[in-house]
Amino acid sequence: MAAFFAEYGLFLLKAITIVIAIGAIIAIAAAAGRKASHEGLEVENLNKKYRQIADTLRNAVLSKDERKKAAKAQKKRDKAESKETSTRPRSYIIDFKGDLKASAVASLREEVSAILDVAGEGDEVIVRLENHGGMVHEHGLAASQLSRIRDRGIPLVVCVDKVAASGGYLMACVASKIYAAPFAIIGSIGVLAQLPNFNRMLDNHGVDFEQITAGKHKRTVTMFGKNTDEDRAKLKEELEDVHALFKDAIAKYRSDLDLDKVATGEYWYGTRALDLGLADELRTSDELLGEKAADRDLYRVEYKIKQTLQKRVMGNVDGAIEKALEAGWRRKLESRLPR
Repeated sequence: MAAFFAEYGLFLLKAITIVIAIGAIIAIAAAAGRKASHEGLEVENLNKKYRQIADTLRNAVLSKDERKKAAKAQKKRDKAESKETSTRPRSYIIDFKGDLKASAVASLREEVSAILDVAGEGDEVIVRLENHGGMVHEHGLAASQLSRIRDRGIPLVVCVDKVAASGGYLMACVASKIYAAPFAIIGSIGVLAQLPNFNRMLDNHGVDFEQITAGKHKRTVTMFGKNTDEDRAKLKEELEDVHALFKDAIAKYRSDLDLDKVATGEYWYGTRALDLGLADELRTSDELLGEKAADRDLYRVEYKIKQTLQKRVMGNVDGAIEKALEAGWRRKLESRLPR
């Protein structure tokens, strides 16, 4: 009888575990559905946001009389601003946080299209860019979206608070002006391809790898077959061609750059990037927007795309890869910092 109850208890424990797991999956799916329920353009008035933050602090630290005086002054400013609504220039702010596949380009194209439909004389676009780089064609498309702004004659400003490297700098260089924080990572104008090769391991386990192609260079370097010097030379040739295209794109917008000096795959901090001409001014995005809020209307524009559960799961995988890359960047930076 004791054995029966022991087995029954074990069965019950397994059943409860399965039920909890199923419940967790349902909860995750439901949460994903709720998060993905909205798709469309969202616009936030940053002038109002900054004012509300300041009012919150002001109400906490000022006396009653001081608050009344400040409120009266603010009311007067609001009245003056309401009269200038039709004449004040606008700055449209886009936030772009990159990943390996530049997946935010799907939102970027919608944001740019919306802005181009309403931007008028004196308006500008400010992109707060954070991008380590990644796939060439994806980041090339993202840069092309920003080029649409320049092609329409609208000033385009890029702010780099943290990093604009490789494909990230391909996007940044399109700007009319690049602002960088003093320790932002800028540059890495180079092309990289790396992959493991399991051919010897497969040979040791008696596993043959067959690859059939039509076209001499349909596939060169492979993960599972035996690579030849000819394969490696062809891949190197392709990488050099991409690098040349990368440099041509940068030269189009920043013709004064000494590409022989900066297109080496190296990256620099903001201060050094300024000296090399990779950036135009040292300033954080917070400083820039705070200054512009005095005489411009600031609108943050974001297009949210409905995400399926599958895309959200894959996004988590990409996020894990992105975190690993960021950890790699940190290790590289820590090796340069004095101890």
